Amino acid sequence: MTRATTDPERIPVVIASGESIERTDWVTPIDLMERASEAALADVPALRSAIDRLSVVNIMTRTGPAPATDLADRIGVTGAHCEVTTIGGNTPQWLVSRAASAIAAGELSVTLIAGAEALRSYRGRRSAGLPRDDGAVALAPDPVVGDDLPGVGPAEMAIGLVLPLHLYPLFESVVAARAGHDAPTHRQAMGALLAPFTEVAAANPFAWFPEARDAESIAVPSAENRIVCEPYTKRMTAFLGSDQGAAVVVCSLAAARRAGVADRAVFIWAGSEATDIRFPAARPDPGRSPAIAAAGQALFAAASAAAGGGGSVGVDDVEVLDIYSCFPSAVELAAEALGIATDDPRGLTSTGGLPYFGGPGNNYTTHGIAAVTDRLRNSTGSGGDADTRLGMATGLGWFVTKHALGIYGTTPPPDGFRRGDTSAAQERIDAEAAEVALEVATPTTATVVASTVARDPDGAPVAAPLIARLPDGRQMALAPADDEVLGAMGRLDVPGLVGTSIVVQADSARYRLPTA
Repeated sequence: MTRATTDPERIPVVIASGESIERTDWVTPIDLMERASEAALADVPALRSAIDRLSVVNIMTRTGPAPATDLADRIGVTGAHCEVTTIGGNTPQWLVSRAASAIAAGELSVTLIAGAEALRSYRGRRSAGLPRDDGAVALAPDPVVGDDLPGVGPAEMAIGLVLPLHLYPLFESVVAARAGHDAPTHRQAMGALLAPFTEVAAANPFAWFPEARDAESIAVPSAENRIVCEPYTKRMTAFLGSDQGAAVVVCSLAAARRAGVADRAVFIWAGSEATDIRFPAARPDPGRSPAIAAAGQALFAAASAAAGGGGSVGVDDVEVLDIYSCFPSAVELAAEALGIATDDPRGLTSTGGLPYFGGPGNNYTTHGIAAVTDRLRNSTGSGGDADTRLGMATGLGWFVTKHALGIYGTTPPPDGFRRGDTSAAQERIDAEAAEVALEVATPTTATVVASTVARDPDGAPVAAPLIARLPDGRQMALAPADDEVLGAMGRLDVPGLVGTSIVVQADSARYRLPTA
């Protein structure tokens, strides 16, 4: 763990946050980041000139080579180090923990972390035949920070298994099979899981779909809620086509005091990161996340150390939660790994979740951190509160691959911010990867590890990828051998396929169903 002091110059806090949303006009991600950043800085105006570093979360749509520098120019921040991240929904929380570590080490005073996506506007401009907005193209590229390794490997690429909409349902099939559910029963369970998310979204002014729904309207397939990829309906999947932005200001407690805004401080207690087996086809159990479990264990160990003589900190001590929620399996795997019931009365989201709040690319977790810290900040009241209230935000990158977790509190951690150490656990996780085969020399019977069927708007099957284990323990990512196999897969219950047999064709990553 990173050791920190209790010197106010080395106590990291989230001092302000801002969010933005646009439903009418066409905007760019820089526009949305500017609005969110200005909203955050409006609460801490004296900190604008003190920003040492400006970090922008990776943007999916085109924004020019230097979105961080572009943003700094727009909001009047001069002299700050500007940078952008690699791909990953984990990066906002990673940036906060990284900033907290730098503040605790005396290397940083004030930083602005921002991100946005404007896919609605991007698609609208394209449909109207208008030129795209490439941002400030004359700027030199911003330096890039973060893990830039890919999310899939040769096995997944060989069958085109690259979309979240296909991979997360594969994980879901394992969760459903473990629960003994067929697809309709599991859809009901997922509807019950997600209905409370919609209630949070309905009360959130920055949510893309501010509408409460019951479990039935989420779970039952209909013309408006078709099955997109078994067992998911449309209302269970992250919505990427929004225009949303968010920003948070992280600084030292001393900087907050100098700016006269220390009463707004939400203290960063602990952070941790871990990575699951990099490529999904190599995961022995795609229905669990050892990395979230490891990161969670390290997080609470770090928070307990930060508490000093105040005792241990566990998940039951956290009152405010935001669990990354692009698809139900992301929530289910995290809840199991962290020891949280999926119907926990605390609620698993502070935003409304990616299917209902919106899923602005890699930047969702910035909104999650803003929501968690705002709830904690508002809970203290104008006179303060001596009792510590804790919140937790989690971020996830790629396909339940990269994870970052953070704990926030309404009072300073007695023994300073701590960063969890997952190095030993990471070695164990990496060592458990199954060897992946790209083909077999002769037709071979294999056992289905995970399975799904993607459907077109008319309900016809269009893809049926699966992960299977060969008799020698190697695993493969496989696609149907032909349309006949695809059609047959479309008539089967997906969770029921887990643990059954298929036949891998020779010299290809294709499969057939066994003959009777």
